Amino acid sequence: MTKPLIASLSNPLVKQARALRQKKARRTNGTFLVEGIHHVGEAVESGWEIEALIYAPDLLKSDFAANLVSRLGDRGQPVSPAVMDSLADKDNPQGILAIVRPRETTISSLQSPKASVALVSPQDPGNVGTILRTIAAVGADALFLLDGGVELYHPAVVRASMGALFWTPVVQTSFAEFSAWARKENCQVIGSSARGDVDARTLVPKTPWVLLLGSEQKGLSAEQLNACDVTVSVPMQGRVSSLNLAVAAGVLLYQLNSQGQV
Repeated sequence: MTKPLIASLSNPLVKQARALRQKKARRTNGTFLVEGIHHVGEAVESGWEIEALIYAPDLLKSDFAANLVSRLGDRGQPVSPAVMDSLADKDNPQGILAIVRPRETTISSLQSPKASVALVSPQDPGNVGTILRTIAAVGADALFLLDGGVELYHPAVVRASMGALFWTPVVQTSFAEFSAWARKENCQVIGSSARGDVDARTLVPKTPWVLLLGSEQKGLSAEQLNACDVTVSVPMQGRVSSLNLAVAAGVLLYQLNSQGQV
């Protein structure tokens, strides 16, 4: 049975959804917001827990979106276009968003990944989401977020991942615990550095391996570089001395993939 349409901006559910744009509300409520037909569809298809589906019937144009509404049954809540516009994070909203509960993946629960990426204190949520998308594209297995940094469920991470967030295990842990795990799993840690020992184009990785990248501003510390089995660099020309973190991750992941190890 379809619920009555919400047209008030002060409705409790609407206020809850709007508050989830803020980190404090996401932590307090233990939920986060997913916007757009593709992103919501990936959350549903991957089996994540959907607490509520908010949609504007007048804005939904696709059969796929209508099917999502039908599948989620009484978790669906219709709203007016004005309410949806107040909740949307971008112009021309697609008319659907979901309140979703996070999943926690512990380092001990990983199923022996053959290839993965580890980021130390990343600061840009768009980079983290883009790297998740690239991990999925090359067929790698997992992402490690080490020593804090970007909040995993930041709206920009969710958006930039293009749904990969819902299919890729993400472990949030310390660098020390990650290093201990890598040693235990006999995992080759491949560090990225402008002063790397090996040209990335020549490295043939040893499975299992993990690509380790430092933060956008600081890169890897001396201690973190020392924990690597090998460090690689990306050749550059002209006056450019570094690459964007997500671009560097993409270049290196595809290079490693070209060696047939992913």
